[in-house]
Amino acid sequence: MPQPQPKSKPLRLASLLLAAALPGAAIAQAAWPAAKPITLIVPYSAGGSVDFNARLVATKLGERLKQSVVIENVTGAGGAIGVAKAVNATPDGYTLVAGPDSAIAIGKLINPAAFKFDPLKDLAPVGMLNTAPMVLVARPGLAVQSYADFVKLAKASPGKYNYATSGVGTVLQLAMELLKEKSGIFVTHVPYRGGAQIATDVIGNQVDLAMLVSTSAIPHVNGNRLKALGVTGSKRLEALPNVPAFDEMPGLKGYSMVSWTGIFAPAATPPATVKRLNEELNAVLKDPEVRTKLQEQGALPGSGTAEELGKFVQAEYARNQKIVQAANIKE
Repeated sequence: MPQPQPKSKPLRLASLLLAAALPGAAIAQAAWPAAKPITLIVPYSAGGSVDFNARLVATKLGERLKQSVVIENVTGAGGAIGVAKAVNATPDGYTLVAGPDSAIAIGKLINPAAFKFDPLKDLAPVGMLNTAPMVLVARPGLAVQSYADFVKLAKASPGKYNYATSGVGTVLQLAMELLKEKSGIFVTHVPYRGGAQIATDVIGNQVDLAMLVSTSAIPHVNGNRLKALGVTGSKRLEALPNVPAFDEMPGLKGYSMVSWTGIFAPAATPPATVKRLNEELNAVLKDPEVRTKLQEQGALPGSGTAEELGKFVQAEYARNQKIVQAANIKE
């Protein structure tokens, strides 16, 4: 008589997780099968904010799953190589990627040769890791005290002023390009390779403006080394209570952009596996220690369902496509 064949690992994992989610299950959560470590790919080098936040979450996620979660830094092509490795991994719940906005919702729009995958089809959203608003800052010698002041200067002398970001096609550039479009001004983009030198050059009056992630901007603004003209999120930052959100300003109602990082899996990862990972990620992000450390980095802990992240990414991609086309942004 033929013997029944054992289930494959992905199916066995999905079955265990689905059983745990059923009403009346004998245990609250099934144990995560420790067949091998879970790999969380970071598509950038170690030491940056995406890497820091991913490592923080990986440690706590491993504790909750009673399973090893290891970070693998896979660098290159603006995040494309790392994300592509996740896209092509076995969809069994053992490979995830910390996908930042630039690699998930911008890169393919400006460099399709490098970003060969389709972020809307080839990845399964798991959950939002964190978001972080950006801050538009001005050099100390620029004769402005508000964004309205700068708009007057820029309209009086189109092309005279410039702004810096950490590179072409970053969310920082797109945030400023959208602001320019809504304000009707022309300001020249000065792309840097990475962000370390930007604040130094703006403080030194070598560049007029810079769009910085809040983490980088807050210490310099509070130290009176840079002037903050506005925050890109939908509300003010607790650390900068006197700096208005652009959404508050005349003509900019509805303006809101943030830098973000989500957790994703290969597209065919079983829904039950994704659901379990989402629940555990959200539990980790409610941990007081995790929240404090993220906030110290200028980040807001993520939340929400996998479906909500999927809808968010679709909306981000559609909006970014319009910005890229309108501003003719190219790699």
